[in-house]
Amino acid sequence: MLACVYSRKDKFLLTRRPRPSVVEDGDAVVRITLASICTSDLHIMHGSVPRAVPGIVVGHEAVGVVEEVGSAVRGVRPGDRVAIGVETFCGECFFCRRGSVNNCTLPDGGWALGCRIDGLQAGYARIPHADTGLTRIPDGVDDKAALLTGDILATGMWAADIADIEAGSTVLVIGAGPTGCCAVACAALRSPRHIIVTDIDPARLRFVKKHFPGVTAVPPEELPATIAALCPHGGADSVIEAAGTPETFRAAWQYARPAATVAVIALYDEAQTLPLPDMYGKNLVFKTGGVDGNKCGEILSLIADGKLDVSPLITHTFPLSRADEAYRLFAEKADGVMKVALVPDDEIGAEEIAFSV
Repeated sequence: MLACVYSRKDKFLLTRRPRPSVVEDGDAVVRITLASICTSDLHIMHGSVPRAVPGIVVGHEAVGVVEEVGSAVRGVRPGDRVAIGVETFCGECFFCRRGSVNNCTLPDGGWALGCRIDGLQAGYARIPHADTGLTRIPDGVDDKAALLTGDILATGMWAADIADIEAGSTVLVIGAGPTGCCAVACAALRSPRHIIVTDIDPARLRFVKKHFPGVTAVPPEELPATIAALCPHGGADSVIEAAGTPETFRAAWQYARPAATVAVIALYDEAQTLPLPDMYGKNLVFKTGGVDGNKCGEILSLIADGKLDVSPLITHTFPLSRADEAYRLFAEKADGVMKVALVPDDEIGAEEIAFSV
C-alpha cells in the first residue's frame, strides 16, 4: 500500500509499506477512506515533536471501514464505518478512568498514531485498543462531515470543556485556523453571549465571518477596542489560545479578565515564558496540554443531529499519491486552504518520493 512516512527531520517519504494486520487481540485493521493533514504533522516534519519515531507512517485524523478485528474486540465489527480517535487508550488505568486518556499509561497509550506507531495517511491502518479508539459513524453522516471528529473537533470540544465556558459569558479564541474554528464551534454549544476570534490572516477572518456569522472576528490591532466594548470586567471570561506563537501566548493572558480561565491548546515550536510578575494579581487559571479525545461519540451525535458542522473547513482534497503537493499547499496557507483531505490511492510514478515543506 502507499503510505506517507516520516523519514527524518525535514524529510517525508511517499513510499510503499505492507498492509498491516491484527497483532493483538484488541486490534482492528481499518481501510482508510479519507484522511487529513494536520499542523502537528508539520511539527513532526520539522523535528518539533521529540517523541516522534523516524520510519513511522504519519497521520492521526481519518475515517474508514473496519476490515478485520481481533478476538477481544466487541465495539466494532468488519464493515462498520468508523471515525478514528487521535489517541489510543485502555480505558482502565488511573488516568483513563478520570478522563485523561492522553495520559494513558500503556506503552502505546495517548497520542501514538502517526507519532510513535504507524498512523493513518495510508491505505490501511492497525488501530490498537479498537474498542476505545474507534467510534461508529451514524447513518446519514458522510466521510467529510465525520473526518475531523477524532482530532481537531475532539480538541475543540476539549478546549471548550477546560475553558470553563458559562452561558452568557464572553469567550476569546486566539487563532482562526482549523483548530481555532473547531474551538469556536464547540464553544458556541455552551451559549456564551459573545465569541471573539482574532487572527493576523485576513482570509481566515473572512472564513470565520462567513461560516460563523454570530462571531466577532477582528485582527490583533482591533482586539483592545473589541475587548473594551464587549467585556465589562476587563477581559474575556474564557480564553482559548489556538495559534501557537509568542505573541499569541502573551495575548492569551493579557486579554483575560481577572480570575479567568486560559486554555492553551496550541503546540509551540519553542518554549514559552510565563511572566508571573507581570500577571501578578490577575489570579488566572491556566489549563494546557494535549487533547483528551474521549468524546467522539458525543461529537458524532451532534453532527448527526445537525448541531455541529465544520465540514467547510475541508477546503481541498488530494489523492494520497500527491501528498507532497498537498503538504506544500497546507504549509504555505495558499489558495485559502484550511484543511486538506487525502484520499488513499496507489498511483505513484516512482518507487518513492521524498519531500519537505
